[in-house]
Amino acid sequence: MAKNEKNAPTMDKSSTKLNILEIDGVPLLLLSKEMWDEICNFPARPDDLILATYPKSGTTWMQEILDMIQNDGDVKKCKRGGPLERYPFLELKFPHKEKKDLEIALETSSPRLIKTHLPSHLVPPSIWKENCKIIYVARNAKDCLVSYYHFHRMTSLLYDPQNLEEFYEEFMSGKVVYGSWFDHVKGWWAAKDTHQILYLFYEDIKKDPKREIEKILKFLEKDVSEEVLNKIIYHTSFDVMKQNPMANYTTLPTSIMDHSISPFMRKGMPGDWKNYFTVAQNEEFDKDYQKKMAGSTLNFRTEI
Repeated sequence: MAKNEKNAPTMDKSSTKLNILEIDGVPLLLLSKEMWDEICNFPARPDDLILATYPKSGTTWMQEILDMIQNDGDVKKCKRGGPLERYPFLELKFPHKEKKDLEIALETSSPRLIKTHLPSHLVPPSIWKENCKIIYVARNAKDCLVSYYHFHRMTSLLYDPQNLEEFYEEFMSGKVVYGSWFDHVKGWWAAKDTHQILYLFYEDIKKDPKREIEKILKFLEKDVSEEVLNKIIYHTSFDVMKQNPMANYTTLPTSIMDHSISPFMRKGMPGDWKNYFTVAQNEEFDKDYQKKMAGSTLNFRTEI
């Protein structure tokens, strides 16, 4: 269904909270407990590459980078489908697809790239057992909060937040889908000490994409020419991706994502939170942040 198709159904968010199941205290978008059992028993393969993120932390951006790397900078191949069509999302079932992404993953030939927003302690055990390579992208909490709020507003997959103030409270208390940002980033940070995990920061990729993409290439043990590297940097830049219908989600039905409410790709610039946080919210946030991140060696930049 094209994004402007007149007969596209309107967004119905009334039932989205009913699709949320709490697993080990983490709210997840699951249709059933049976679906969670399927996820737990997912059979990973040793050559799987896992892309893990907290929502709105650069998942689509990193997918584009990895797709360009895997296809040696072939732009045409990377436009073979939209972001949700090219690589499966382990734990999600999208309303415009006949199958769950997990089923699609099972049918996909190796090597597979599989995406997930799951916290490290909820990842299928087979991923650790098979020692899969994992790339984790983390984004500073303030920008993540604002971006997640706007995503809630424009997608029918998530409930409609009444206002930013309400969403701010839910985000801070970890009552959003995928739970606490703090637990998520710290859990994956700890996991990197015992597993094959390349832990990257959204802000670093924005500031120096060449350096960060070179880290990825080294991690994947892949060589590309300088020409291909420059092509990857250019085609995965925010401005180019924002205009690419195969990257910006505009090919999805408006019943799933309504870009007239808020574009999926809004600004992509660290520091946008300053346009939304009040002085009081910022002070409260910083105080809470210090408490929740006490003892962690993780460092985030809230602007570049």
